[in-house]
Formats: sequence, C-alpha cells, structure tokens
Amino acid sequence: MRALQLRRPAPAAPGATPLELVDVEAPVARDGEIVVKVSVCGVCRTDLDVVEGRVVAPRYPVIPGHQAVGRVATVGNGVTTSHVGDRVGVAWIHWADGTCRWCRAGLENLCPKFVSTGADVNGGYAEFVAVPAAFAHPIPEAMTDVDAAPLLCAGAIGWRSLRLANLSRGERLGLVGFGASGHLVLQLARHRHPDSPIFVFARNPEERAFARQLGAAWTGDTSESPPAPVDAIIDTTPAWKPIVDALGHLEVGGRLIINAIRKSDADKAELLRLDYARHLWMERVVRSVANVTRVDVRETLAAAASIPLRPTVQLLPLADANVALARLHSAAGMRGAMVLKV
Repeated sequence: MRALQLRRPAPAAPGATPLELVDVEAPVARDGEIVVKVSVCGVCRTDLDVVEGRVVAPRYPVIPGHQAVGRVATVGNGVTTSHVGDRVGVAWIHWADGTCRWCRAGLENLCPKFVSTGADVNGGYAEFVAVPAAFAHPIPEAMTDVDAAPLLCAGAIGWRSLRLANLSRGERLGLVGFGASGHLVLQLARHRHPDSPIFVFARNPEERAFARQLGAAWTGDTSESPPAPVDAIIDTTPAWKPIVDALGHLEVGGRLIINAIRKSDADKAELLRLDYARHLWMERVVRSVANVTRVDVRETLAAAASIPLRPTVQLLPLADANVALARLHSAAGMRGAMVLKV
C-alpha cells in the first residue's frame, strides 16, 4: 500500500520533506481488529508534533495521521460490531486497557497504557489502517468523509474542552487561536450554549474575519482587551504568550482550558510575565486537556450531524502532506482544517 512514513523526526518547514511516500505492506486484522481502507485523513497539529519530535514515537519509521475515515476492508476473529463495507472513523485513541482506575471512571484518555494512533502505532496517512473494532467510530450517514475527518480530533478535543469549560447560561466564552479546532468549537458552542457570547483572540486578521463570519461576538489579538472579562477561555495555540495574555482576560473564578498536547519552548520566557495577583488569584483555574475518550468522539459526531455542522476544509492529495505540515509549521493564516485525500 502507499503510505507517508516518518523515518526520524525532522522540521516540517516550507520546502522540507520529513515524510516519504513509500510502498509498504498493508496491515492485517488481528483478533478483535478491523482494517479500514482509508478515504481521507485530516491533518492535525499533533501530527506536526509527531513529525518534529515533540511527541516521540516508541519506534521509527511510523505512519502519522489520526483523523482517518474509510470503509472496513477486513475483519479479524471475534469482531461482531463491525462488518466489511461499514463506514468508520479512526481517532487519536487507538486503545486503552479498560481496567485501570481511570478507565473504570470513564477517563480512558488518562489510561497509563493509552495507545495513540499515528504515534504509538501506524496511522491514517496511508491506504489502509488497522484499529481495534471497539475503538472505531461509525460515521453518521448524513456526513461526508471529508466533513467527518476533522471532527475525529479537532472537533472531539474541542468538544471535550467545551465540556471542561463548564459554561453556565450566558457566561462569556473565549477562544484563543482559530485554526481547525477553534472554528469547530465556535460552532459547537453556539449550538450548545446559544446565550453565551463568544470572543475570539487570533493574531491573524483573516482568522478574525472568519470567526466573525461564524458568529463571534468580538475578535481581537490576545494583547487586546475584550469588551468584558471572560468566564472561560479555551486555548488551542502552540505558544506561551497567548496563555499569559488569556489569564489576564479571565473573570474572577474563570477557567482557562489549554487544548494542546505540547507547547513550544520558543517563547517560554513569556512565563516570566506571569503575576500571581493579576493572573491566578481569585480562584482562577488552569486546566489541561489530555487526549480524548471514545465518548468524546461519538458525542461530537452526533452533535455535528444534528446541528448540522460542516467544517471548512482545504482538501489536498495524500502526496501533499508535507505541504500541509509546512503550513502548520509556519503558522500561516489558515481557514478551517486541512484534509488529505487518500
């Protein structure tokens, strides 16, 4: 099968080719597994973290990609929930043990044996991908493959972030950064919390304009003051400056939810601006988001189908994955999500 393979971590700057298009043996469905013939695979900032080495794979080469949609090609022994021809999605959560204290509490995203798609095991930048049948997600009929792909991570992690933000009726929500996840969270939040005004902080004027088109009540740079203090802020950026800026915009008792698997060290000195009295006192809360659960993914798909939510997508051929990653690396103005057509 054709696949994009990472032999070793490397920068994904414009013009670089850290991923190599190769022919490799297709996966075989083991007991309890299915093999999916991939139609499309979304491009996520976590893919960039894998490629550039901020997320370290246990072995190389590895095939990235964890927002894959396709149809079941083969079924392993013992599988009764999936059948050949079913349309399913494959997300970041590849497997959790189901027996640890976290899994038993419904927090399989915190499982100490958590296995990730596209880092711990081969992912969806390929013609076929294997996944335990219990961790595959049926795609609603009303949704296209391209629309579904960004929902499997950008949407699902945004859904989890929104839940952790714990908005009450009419509370103000802030979104810091407005890429693939941000543009989905805004639409999910307007559906789930129609009385809550949404303020979007983004450094790129095009992203701010896009946010206003989608219903943001106010937009500005993170250094600008919003019309009122914000009750909950979801950060989706890779940097530290927006974190410190966002804390300065929080209401008393406000919550900052950091939706990022890694933060860059490039601007870590920004943390020296952190002032306890201004940024943290008065019971302000800082909380990170770690991975997703299967429930997060399935609730996101169901909510998106009912709204209905249609992600804004740039579709590229599989061979252009390096181009897509370079756009993320350079933080160029993005509009929605990028999806690879396999």
